[in-house]
Amino acid sequence: MLQKAFRNYINNFRGFTREIWILTLITFINRAGTMVLPFLSKYLKEDLQFTYSQVGWIMVCFGLGSMAGSWLGGKLSDKIGFYKIMVFSLFTSGLLFFAIQYVTTFYSLCFAIFGIMMIADMFRPAMYVSLGTYAKPENRARAFTLVRLAVNLGFAAGPALGGLIIMNMGYHGLFWVDGAACIVAISIFAILVKEKKKPVFEVNHTDEAAVVKSVYKDHIFWVFLFVSFISALLFFQIFTTLPLYHAEKYGLTEFQTGLLMTMNGLLIFFLEMPIVSTFESRNTSKLKLILIGCLLMSFSFFVLLMDTFAGILVISMLFMTFGEMLIFPFSNSFALSRAPRGQEGRYMALFTMSFSLAHIGSSKTGLELIALFGYRSNWIVMGILGLLATLACFYLLHLYQKEREKLLN
Repeated sequence: MLQKAFRNYINNFRGFTREIWILTLITFINRAGTMVLPFLSKYLKEDLQFTYSQVGWIMVCFGLGSMAGSWLGGKLSDKIGFYKIMVFSLFTSGLLFFAIQYVTTFYSLCFAIFGIMMIADMFRPAMYVSLGTYAKPENRARAFTLVRLAVNLGFAAGPALGGLIIMNMGYHGLFWVDGAACIVAISIFAILVKEKKKPVFEVNHTDEAAVVKSVYKDHIFWVFLFVSFISALLFFQIFTTLPLYHAEKYGLTEFQTGLLMTMNGLLIFFLEMPIVSTFESRNTSKLKLILIGCLLMSFSFFVLLMDTFAGILVISMLFMTFGEMLIFPFSNSFALSRAPRGQEGRYMALFTMSFSLAHIGSSKTGLELIALFGYRSNWIVMGILGLLATLACFYLLHLYQKEREKLLN
Protein backbone atom coordinates (compact mmCIF):
# COMPACT_ATOMS: atom_id res chain seq x y z
CA MET A 1 0.00 0.00 0.00
CA LEU A 2 2.75 2.44 1.01
CA GLN A 3 4.78 1.40 -2.03
CA LYS A 4 1.85 2.15 -4.34
CA ALA A 5 1.25 5.54 -2.69
CA PHE A 6 4.94 6.39 -3.05
CA ARG A 7 4.92 5.33 -6.72
CA ASN A 8 1.84 7.47 -7.40
CA TYR A 9 3.52 10.43 -5.70
CA ILE A 10 6.70 10.02 -7.79
CA ASN A 11 4.61 9.76 -10.98
CA ASN A 12 3.48 13.35 -10.40
CA PHE A 13 7.08 14.44 -11.07
CA ARG A 14 7.38 12.67 -14.43
CA GLY A 15 7.11 14.25 -17.87
CA PHE A 16 9.19 17.39 -17.29
CA THR A 17 11.85 18.46 -19.77
CA ARG A 18 15.54 18.54 -18.84
CA GLU A 19 15.48 22.35 -18.87
CA ILE A 20 12.68 22.46 -16.27
CA TRP A 21 14.70 20.29 -13.88
CA ILE A 22 17.75 22.56 -14.33
CA LEU A 23 15.58 25.65 -13.69
CA THR A 24 14.29 23.95 -10.54
CA LEU A 25 17.86 23.23 -9.37
CA ILE A 26 19.10 26.78 -9.87
CA THR A 27 15.96 28.15 -8.20
CA PHE A 28 16.71 26.00 -5.15
CA ILE A 29 20.36 27.15 -5.06
CA ASN A 30 19.33 30.77 -5.50
CA ARG A 31 16.60 30.67 -2.84
CA ALA A 32 18.78 28.79 -0.35
CA GLY A 33 21.42 31.43 -1.02
CA THR A 34 19.14 34.35 -0.18
CA MET A 35 19.95 33.86 3.48
CA VAL A 36 20.70 37.57 3.84
CA LEU A 37 17.00 38.43 3.68
CA PRO A 38 15.76 36.92 6.99
CA PHE A 39 18.65 38.62 8.81
CA LEU A 40 18.71 41.94 6.95
CA SER A 41 16.74 43.98 9.49
CA LYS A 42 18.77 42.41 12.33
CA TYR A 43 22.02 43.28 10.53
CA LEU A 44 20.91 46.88 9.95
CA LYS A 45 19.84 47.33 13.59
CA GLU A 46 22.60 45.48 15.45
CA ASP A 47 25.67 45.80 13.23
CA LEU A 48 25.08 49.20 11.63
CA GLN A 49 23.21 50.70 14.61
CA PHE A 50 20.35 52.19 12.56
CA THR A 51 17.14 53.30 14.25
CA TYR A 52 13.88 51.39 13.74
CA SER A 53 12.67 54.21 11.51
CA GLN A 54 15.78 54.00 9.32
CA VAL A 55 15.47 50.20 9.09
CA GLY A 56 11.84 50.68 8.04
CA TRP A 57 12.80 53.09 5.25
CA ILE A 58 15.52 50.74 3.98
CA MET A 59 12.95 47.90 3.86
CA VAL A 60 10.61 50.20 1.90
CA CYS A 61 13.46 50.76 -0.59
CA PHE A 62 13.82 46.97 -0.69
CA GLY A 63 10.17 46.56 -1.70
CA LEU A 64 10.22 49.43 -4.21
CA GLY A 65 13.36 48.01 -5.83
CA SER A 66 11.64 44.64 -6.09
CA MET A 67 8.64 46.23 -7.85
CA ALA A 68 10.84 48.22 -10.26
CA GLY A 69 12.90 45.12 -11.05
CA SER A 70 9.80 43.03 -11.73
CA TRP A 71 8.47 45.61 -14.19
CA LEU A 72 11.83 46.12 -15.91
CA GLY A 73 12.58 42.38 -16.10
CA GLY A 74 9.24 41.66 -17.74
CA LYS A 75 9.54 44.48 -20.28
CA LEU A 76 13.12 43.54 -21.23
CA SER A 77 12.21 39.84 -21.45
CA ASP A 78 9.80 40.73 -24.25
CA LYS A 79 12.37 43.00 -25.92
CA ILE A 80 15.61 40.99 -25.79
CA GLY A 81 14.58 37.59 -24.40
CA PHE A 82 14.28 35.98 -20.98
CA TYR A 83 17.63 34.13 -21.22
CA LYS A 84 19.81 37.26 -21.30
CA ILE A 85 17.81 38.86 -18.47
CA MET A 86 18.16 35.80 -16.23
CA VAL A 87 21.94 35.59 -16.77
CA PHE A 88 22.46 39.34 -16.30
CA SER A 89 20.21 39.53 -13.22
CA LEU A 90 21.72 36.70 -11.17
CA PHE A 91 25.35 37.28 -12.17
CA THR A 92 25.22 41.04 -11.52
CA SER A 93 23.26 40.74 -8.26
CA GLY A 94 25.84 38.17 -7.10
CA LEU A 95 28.63 40.71 -7.63
CA LEU A 96 26.57 43.43 -5.94
CA PHE A 97 26.05 41.23 -2.86
CA PHE A 98 29.83 41.09 -2.54
CA ALA A 99 30.01 44.90 -2.70
CA ILE A 100 27.03 45.93 -0.56
CA GLN A 101 28.65 44.79 2.68
CA TYR A 102 30.99 47.78 2.35
CA VAL A 103 28.08 50.26 2.14
CA THR A 104 27.33 51.40 5.69
CA THR A 105 25.68 54.85 5.63
CA PHE A 106 21.91 55.27 5.67
CA TYR A 107 21.28 57.11 2.39
CA SER A 108 23.83 55.12 0.42
CA LEU A 109 22.27 51.89 1.73
CA CYS A 110 18.80 53.06 0.66
CA PHE A 111 20.08 53.53 -2.89
CA ALA A 112 22.15 50.34 -2.77
CA ILE A 113 19.29 48.14 -1.51
CA PHE A 114 16.93 49.65 -4.09
CA GLY A 115 19.47 49.00 -6.86
CA ILE A 116 20.36 45.46 -5.89
CA MET A 117 16.71 44.44 -5.52
CA MET A 118 15.83 46.04 -8.85
CA ILE A 119 18.51 43.96 -10.59
CA ALA A 120 17.86 40.79 -8.54
CA ASP A 121 14.08 40.80 -9.14
CA MET A 122 14.43 41.26 -12.89
CA PHE A 123 15.02 37.51 -12.64
CA ARG A 124 11.50 36.59 -11.52
CA PRO A 125 9.34 37.50 -14.55
CA ALA A 126 12.10 36.25 -16.87
CA MET A 127 12.13 32.92 -15.03
CA TYR A 128 8.33 32.62 -15.33
CA VAL A 129 8.57 33.22 -19.08
CA SER A 130 11.31 30.58 -19.31
CA LEU A 131 8.99 28.06 -17.63
CA GLY A 132 6.36 28.81 -20.24
CA THR A 133 8.99 28.30 -22.94
CA TYR A 134 10.55 25.04 -21.74
CA ALA A 135 7.51 23.32 -20.16
CA LYS A 136 5.13 21.25 -22.21
CA PRO A 137 1.74 22.99 -22.39
CA GLU A 138 0.00 20.17 -20.53
CA ASN A 139 2.60 20.32 -17.73
CA ARG A 140 2.75 24.07 -17.22
CA ALA A 141 0.89 24.30 -13.89
CA ARG A 142 2.91 21.35 -12.56
CA ALA A 143 6.14 23.04 -13.71
CA PHE A 144 5.23 26.15 -11.69
CA THR A 145 4.49 23.87 -8.73
CA LEU A 146 7.85 22.12 -9.07
CA VAL A 147 9.67 25.46 -8.97
CA ARG A 148 7.53 26.54 -6.00
CA LEU A 149 8.65 23.42 -4.14
CA ALA A 150 12.26 24.38 -4.88
CA VAL A 151 11.58 27.89 -3.53
CA ASN A 152 10.02 26.49 -0.33
CA LEU A 153 12.88 24.03 0.22
CA GLY A 154 15.41 26.78 -0.43
CA PHE A 155 13.75 29.14 2.04
CA ALA A 156 13.64 26.30 4.60
CA ALA A 157 17.36 25.60 4.22
CA GLY A 158 18.55 29.21 3.85
CA PRO A 159 17.83 30.69 7.30
CA ALA A 160 19.33 27.70 9.15
CA LEU A 161 22.45 27.86 6.99
CA GLY A 162 22.54 31.64 7.42
CA GLY A 163 22.46 31.30 11.20
CA LEU A 164 25.43 28.94 11.11
CA ILE A 165 27.38 31.32 8.86
CA ILE A 166 26.69 34.27 11.19
CA MET A 167 27.92 32.24 14.18
CA ASN A 168 31.14 31.26 12.44
CA MET A 169 31.90 34.05 9.96
CA GLY A 170 29.73 37.01 11.01
CA TYR A 171 27.26 38.94 8.88
CA HIS A 172 29.85 39.68 6.20
CA GLY A 173 30.08 35.94 5.51
CA LEU A 174 26.39 36.01 4.52
CA PHE A 175 27.02 38.49 1.72
CA TRP A 176 29.92 36.44 0.33
CA VAL A 177 27.92 33.19 0.38
CA ASP A 178 24.76 34.83 -1.00
CA GLY A 179 26.68 36.43 -3.88
CA ALA A 180 28.48 33.16 -4.63
CA ALA A 181 25.17 31.24 -4.65
CA CYS A 182 23.75 33.61 -7.30
CA ILE A 183 26.82 33.25 -9.51
CA VAL A 184 27.02 29.45 -9.11
CA ALA A 185 23.29 29.06 -9.90
CA ILE A 186 23.37 31.11 -13.09
CA SER A 187 26.64 29.53 -14.20
CA ILE A 188 24.98 26.09 -14.02
CA PHE A 189 22.07 27.47 -16.05
CA ALA A 190 24.29 29.10 -18.70
CA ILE A 191 26.40 25.94 -19.13
CA LEU A 192 23.57 23.39 -19.23
CA VAL A 193 20.73 25.31 -20.88
CA LYS A 194 21.13 26.96 -24.26
CA GLU A 195 19.17 30.02 -25.33
CA LYS A 196 16.13 29.31 -27.45
CA LYS A 197 14.95 32.00 -29.81
CA LYS A 198 11.60 30.25 -30.17
CA PRO A 199 9.74 28.20 -27.58
CA VAL A 200 10.68 24.54 -27.46
CA PHE A 201 6.95 23.87 -27.37
CA GLU A 202 4.68 26.33 -29.09
CA VAL A 203 2.69 28.24 -26.50
CA ASN A 204 -0.70 26.63 -26.33
CA HIS A 205 -3.00 29.59 -25.92
CA THR A 206 -5.80 27.96 -24.04
CA ASP A 207 -9.22 29.35 -23.27
CA GLU A 208 -7.62 31.79 -20.84
CA ALA A 209 -5.61 33.53 -23.59
CA ALA A 210 -6.30 37.22 -23.90
CA VAL A 211 -8.27 38.59 -26.84
CA VAL A 212 -6.91 42.12 -26.31
CA LYS A 213 -3.70 43.48 -27.78
CA SER A 214 -2.30 45.22 -24.70
CA VAL A 215 -2.01 44.18 -21.06
CA TYR A 216 -3.19 47.67 -20.05
CA LYS A 217 -6.51 47.07 -21.85
CA ASP A 218 -7.00 43.54 -20.52
CA HIS A 219 -9.80 44.14 -18.02
CA ILE A 220 -9.93 40.49 -16.95
CA PHE A 221 -6.22 40.48 -16.14
CA TRP A 222 -6.46 43.61 -13.98
CA VAL A 223 -9.28 42.09 -11.92
CA PHE A 224 -7.11 38.98 -11.64
CA LEU A 225 -4.19 41.16 -10.42
CA PHE A 226 -6.47 42.52 -7.67
CA VAL A 227 -7.21 38.94 -6.58
CA SER A 228 -3.48 38.09 -6.67
CA PHE A 229 -2.62 41.18 -4.61
CA ILE A 230 -5.23 40.41 -1.92
CA SER A 231 -4.31 36.72 -1.68
CA ALA A 232 -0.62 37.62 -1.33
CA LEU A 233 -1.47 40.29 1.27
CA LEU A 234 -3.28 37.63 3.32
CA PHE A 235 -0.54 35.04 2.87
CA PHE A 236 2.27 37.36 4.02
CA GLN A 237 0.50 37.70 7.40
CA ILE A 238 2.13 34.33 8.14
CA PHE A 239 5.49 36.09 8.35
CA THR A 240 4.41 39.36 9.97
CA THR A 241 1.44 39.47 12.36
CA LEU A 242 0.81 35.77 13.03
CA PRO A 243 4.15 34.99 14.77
CA LEU A 244 3.58 37.99 17.08
CA TYR A 245 0.03 36.79 17.80
CA HIS A 246 1.27 33.28 18.62
CA ALA A 247 3.61 34.70 21.28
CA GLU A 248 1.42 37.46 22.73
CA LYS A 249 -1.92 35.61 22.84
CA TYR A 250 -0.88 32.00 23.46
CA GLY A 251 2.70 32.31 24.74
CA LEU A 252 4.13 30.13 21.94
CA THR A 253 7.90 29.97 21.65
CA GLU A 254 9.78 30.57 18.38
CA PHE A 255 10.19 26.78 18.15
CA GLN A 256 6.43 26.16 18.43
CA THR A 257 5.69 28.81 15.80
CA GLY A 258 8.38 27.16 13.68
CA LEU A 259 6.54 23.83 14.01
CA LEU A 260 3.39 25.41 12.55
CA MET A 261 5.47 26.76 9.65
CA THR A 262 7.04 23.32 9.22
CA MET A 263 3.57 21.77 9.02
CA ASN A 264 2.73 24.26 6.27
CA GLY A 265 5.93 23.39 4.38
CA LEU A 266 5.52 19.62 4.72
CA LEU A 267 1.89 19.67 3.56
CA ILE A 268 2.89 21.70 0.52
CA PHE A 269 5.82 19.36 -0.21
CA PHE A 270 3.72 16.19 -0.07
CA LEU A 271 0.30 17.35 -1.31
CA GLU A 272 0.65 20.31 -3.68
CA MET A 273 2.05 18.41 -6.67
CA PRO A 274 -0.58 15.59 -6.49
CA ILE A 275 -3.37 18.18 -6.10
CA VAL A 276 -2.15 20.27 -9.04
CA SER A 277 -1.57 17.14 -11.14
CA THR A 278 -5.13 15.89 -10.46
CA PHE A 279 -6.84 19.17 -11.34
CA GLU A 280 -4.60 19.73 -14.36
CA SER A 281 -5.39 16.27 -15.75
CA ARG A 282 -9.13 17.02 -15.35
CA ASN A 283 -8.70 20.43 -17.03
CA THR A 284 -10.45 22.11 -14.09
CA SER A 285 -11.01 25.87 -14.44
CA LYS A 286 -8.07 27.73 -12.89
CA LEU A 287 -10.32 30.61 -11.84
CA LYS A 288 -12.69 28.28 -9.95
CA LEU A 289 -9.73 26.78 -8.04
CA ILE A 290 -8.39 30.25 -7.22
CA LEU A 291 -11.88 31.21 -5.98
CA ILE A 292 -11.97 28.23 -3.59
CA GLY A 293 -8.44 29.08 -2.43
CA CYS A 294 -9.44 32.67 -1.59
CA LEU A 295 -12.42 31.39 0.39
CA LEU A 296 -10.17 29.04 2.38
CA MET A 297 -7.73 31.88 3.12
CA SER A 298 -10.64 34.01 4.31
CA PHE A 299 -11.75 31.21 6.68
CA SER A 300 -8.18 30.95 8.03
CA PHE A 301 -8.60 34.40 9.60
CA PHE A 302 -12.23 34.12 10.68
CA VAL A 303 -11.51 30.94 12.70
CA LEU A 304 -8.92 32.91 14.71
CA LEU A 305 -11.85 34.80 16.28
CA MET A 306 -12.60 31.58 18.19
CA ASP A 307 -9.59 32.22 20.40
CA THR A 308 -10.43 30.05 23.41
CA PHE A 309 -7.80 27.37 22.71
CA ALA A 310 -4.40 27.24 20.98
CA GLY A 311 -5.46 24.38 18.68
CA ILE A 312 -7.32 26.92 16.55
CA LEU A 313 -3.91 28.02 15.26
CA VAL A 314 -3.47 24.59 13.65
CA ILE A 315 -6.93 24.79 12.04
CA SER A 316 -6.17 28.30 10.77
CA MET A 317 -2.84 27.15 9.29
CA LEU A 318 -4.56 24.21 7.56
CA PHE A 319 -7.07 26.55 5.88
CA MET A 320 -4.23 28.90 4.86
CA THR A 321 -2.08 26.04 3.51
CA PHE A 322 -4.79 24.49 1.34
CA GLY A 323 -5.80 27.95 0.12
CA GLU A 324 -2.19 28.64 -0.81
CA MET A 325 -1.93 25.33 -2.69
CA LEU A 326 -4.97 26.18 -4.82
CA ILE A 327 -4.17 29.84 -5.46
CA PHE A 328 -0.48 30.20 -6.23
CA PRO A 329 0.31 27.45 -8.79
CA PHE A 330 -2.84 28.13 -10.78
CA SER A 331 -2.39 31.93 -10.54
CA ASN A 332 1.08 31.60 -12.07
CA SER A 333 -0.27 29.39 -14.84
CA PHE A 334 -3.30 31.62 -15.52
CA ALA A 335 -1.17 34.79 -15.72
CA LEU A 336 1.16 33.25 -18.30
CA SER A 337 -1.56 31.57 -20.35
CA ARG A 338 -3.49 34.85 -20.45
CA ALA A 339 -0.64 36.66 -22.23
CA PRO A 340 -0.74 37.10 -26.03
CA ARG A 341 2.39 35.82 -27.75
CA GLY A 342 5.25 38.30 -27.40
CA GLN A 343 3.79 39.93 -24.27
CA GLU A 344 4.50 37.18 -21.73
CA GLY A 345 7.13 39.30 -19.97
CA ARG A 346 4.81 42.27 -19.50
CA TYR A 347 2.08 40.07 -18.04
CA MET A 348 4.42 38.24 -15.67
CA ALA A 349 6.02 41.54 -14.63
CA LEU A 350 2.69 42.96 -13.47
CA PHE A 351 1.86 39.65 -11.81
CA THR A 352 5.10 39.61 -9.79
CA MET A 353 4.71 43.32 -8.99
CA SER A 354 1.37 42.53 -7.31
CA PHE A 355 3.28 40.28 -4.91
CA SER A 356 5.96 42.91 -4.27
CA LEU A 357 3.27 45.50 -3.50
CA ALA A 358 1.52 43.02 -1.19
CA HIS A 359 4.82 42.38 0.60
CA ILE A 360 5.20 46.11 1.26
CA GLY A 361 1.61 46.55 2.37
CA SER A 362 1.00 43.38 4.38
CA SER A 363 3.09 44.08 7.46
CA LYS A 364 2.32 47.81 7.53
CA THR A 365 -1.44 47.28 7.21
CA GLY A 366 -1.61 44.41 9.70
CA LEU A 367 0.62 45.98 12.36
CA GLU A 368 -1.15 49.37 12.13
CA LEU A 369 -4.55 47.69 12.56
CA ILE A 370 -3.26 45.72 15.55
CA ALA A 371 -1.71 48.83 17.15
CA LEU A 372 -4.95 50.81 16.76
CA PHE A 373 -7.70 48.22 17.26
CA GLY A 374 -6.16 44.90 18.34
CA TYR A 375 -5.64 41.49 16.78
CA ARG A 376 -9.32 40.57 16.42
CA SER A 377 -9.94 43.62 14.23
CA ASN A 378 -7.04 42.62 11.99
CA TRP A 379 -8.43 39.10 11.57
CA ILE A 380 -11.87 40.51 10.69
CA VAL A 381 -10.39 42.91 8.10
CA MET A 382 -8.21 40.18 6.56
CA GLY A 383 -11.15 37.77 6.44
CA ILE A 384 -13.33 40.39 4.72
CA LEU A 385 -10.54 41.06 2.21
CA GLY A 386 -10.49 37.33 1.47
CA LEU A 387 -14.26 37.43 0.82
CA LEU A 388 -13.77 40.45 -1.47
CA ALA A 389 -11.19 38.46 -3.45
CA THR A 390 -13.69 35.56 -3.63
CA LEU A 391 -16.38 37.89 -5.01
CA ALA A 392 -13.84 39.28 -7.49
CA CYS A 393 -13.28 35.69 -8.68
CA PHE A 394 -17.02 35.29 -9.31
CA TYR A 395 -16.86 38.52 -11.32
CA LEU A 396 -13.83 37.17 -13.20
CA LEU A 397 -15.71 34.00 -14.13
CA HIS A 398 -18.59 36.14 -15.41
CA LEU A 399 -16.25 38.33 -17.51
CA TYR A 400 -14.45 35.29 -18.83
CA GLN A 401 -17.71 33.63 -19.86
CA LYS A 402 -18.81 36.76 -21.71
CA GLU A 403 -15.44 36.91 -23.47
CA ARG A 404 -15.72 33.28 -24.58
CA GLU A 405 -19.27 33.85 -25.89
CA LYS A 406 -18.09 36.90 -27.82
CA LEU A 407 -15.31 34.84 -29.41
CA LEU A 408 -17.69 32.05 -30.42
CA ASN A 409 -20.06 34.54 -32.01
